[in-house]
Amino acid sequence: WGGCLGSQLGSRPSSGIGSSDVTSFQQTVSIGKNQPLKQEKLKWKSDVPLTDGQLRSKRDEFWDTAPAFEGRKEIWDALKAAAYAAETNDFTLAQAIIDGANISLPNGTLMDCYDELGNRYQLPVYCLSAPINLIEDNSEVDTPSPDSETSNGGGEEIVVKMRLSTTGKDTKMPVQTRETVMNAKRRLQALESIEPFRQRWFFGGRLLSDKMKIEEIKLQAGYVVQVIVSPGDSVLVGN
Repeated sequence: WGGCLGSQLGSRPSSGIGSSDVTSFQQTVSIGKNQPLKQEKLKWKSDVPLTDGQLRSKRDEFWDTAPAFEGRKEIWDALKAAAYAAETNDFTLAQAIIDGANISLPNGTLMDCYDELGNRYQLPVYCLSAPINLIEDNSEVDTPSPDSETSNGGGEEIVVKMRLSTTGKDTKMPVQTRETVMNAKRRLQALESIEPFRQRWFFGGRLLSDKMKIEEIKLQAGYVVQVIVSPGDSVLVGN
């Protein structure tokens, strides 16, 4: 009802209620129902088993179209950042993002949220956690030989630093400017034994898709790529 109330109040500026009264009332509604973000991951099972690539595609499609839904784009952006932080178990960061955007969580979950104007935002569960029956892409599991890596890439070779969320250390790794992020993830797998489906690469504040080429990212020698590593048992829960 909070979303409906917010939209009704927002659509009737000429009513007898003063704007300051409206704001005060809406904030009371949101803050009064607010709860801290629960520090636990939602467990769910997909009706049709998804590969990691398919899951990412579903998420990308949602976030690309979310600003077209009701609500404000800056709130959708904040929710996206909070969802990524929560999935990587950084609940402190997720809560800070939520608080900074004045987002209220009546049930302590990002599946049901309100902004300070009373607008409602609902995130699908697949944007918050992977299903317990997530399956690996065969193309991501097989690690090509170094020779095939070179032939699939090309371009100039540069050495960049991969900063792993699990250790905080930097791993120097050569990449080729014309190879894809997925190709480079396989290189990192050979060095650190981290499967590609467990790697999330961030550079310049954005999540890098597997199909992007290194040259498109504008990476240069010595630059740091943040690698968020998902738990290794994420695909084994619920056997």
